[in-house]
Amino acid sequence: MTIFFSVLILISSILLIVTVLFQESKSEGLGAISGGAEKIWGKTRARTMEATLRKITTISAIVFMISAIVLAAIQ
Repeated sequence: MTIFFSVLILISSILLIVTVLFQESKSEGLGAISGGAEKIWGKTRARTMEATLRKITTISAIVFMISAIVLAAIQ
């Protein structure tokens, strides 16, 4: 059970880091990497991509926090 939650924390933390880095920021940081899709697919595609990234970030953060709490309770 400990191994399962440790792997879950690892996967959710990597996913959380990646999604946060790909989100568009006010300044041109790593969010500029996904800016090319806006030119190709148009504004509506970029909005759905941003919304998807926000949802994935929220879900992975919730999974990370719950897994950390359960892992702490197990040990």
